[in-house]
Amino acid sequence: MSSLQKSETNKLLGYPADARLLIINADDLGMCYAVNEAIFAAIKQGVVTSTSLMVPCPWVLHAMQWLAENPAIPFGIHLTAIGDSTNYRWRPVTCSDKVPSLVDETGYFYTFECMTEFLAQVRLDELEVEFRAQIETVMAADLKPIHLDWHSLRIAGKPEIFDVMFKLAREYGLALRVRERPIIEQVQRQGLPTNDHDFLDSYSLDSLGKSALYARLLEELPLGLSEWAVHPGLENAELRAIDP
Repeated sequence: MSSLQKSETNKLLGYPADARLLIINADDLGMCYAVNEAIFAAIKQGVVTSTSLMVPCPWVLHAMQWLAENPAIPFGIHLTAIGDSTNYRWRPVTCSDKVPSLVDETGYFYTFECMTEFLAQVRLDELEVEFRAQIETVMAADLKPIHLDWHSLRIAGKPEIFDVMFKLAREYGLALRVRERPIIEQVQRQGLPTNDHDFLDSYSLDSLGKSALYARLLEELPLGLSEWAVHPGLENAELRAIDP
């Protein structure tokens, strides 16, 4: 990343060219009550700086009401086309008969365990319809997202799917999370705001020693904009049932 690119990113956000900037984003808002409450608390305590909304999920209305009551909180749309587990799943926002390649025989999104099958047969035009519906659902509620990101690193790593997200980000005037180089440079060359450095997801880190690693990474934070994603959740019966 050139100093010019970093300067432009920082300038866009109103910071000096030599500033070290960090977004700590709480993914999965709307997934369940335990996740919502943990994210609300983390934002209030200043632990995270923004969040991302999963529109197809059961507790999305609860999350959207909170966002409406807290309009100063920056948030994005966590574009979702995959489910987390076999016992806790969600359907598309769009009618399933309009996006048949996104669902299995039960009418739900494919789960992580079936990711390979999903990626092999998903139709990009149907995926765009669903992602667009998720964005429009949020905007119809008079909420103002500032960025797009995604649920599942493997989905974001498929170039054809990333192209769909890039198209929508440009169309709606939203920033876009990018996993890594060289895609970061490609996105920035086309004038779309994004992170300057490789994206870091808490799920990719070993739980042992995670705090020490975060402390070291913070000390070594490079110039420009970095983004870390975290996944808060209350340690309660609801979340244990969802993710044993």
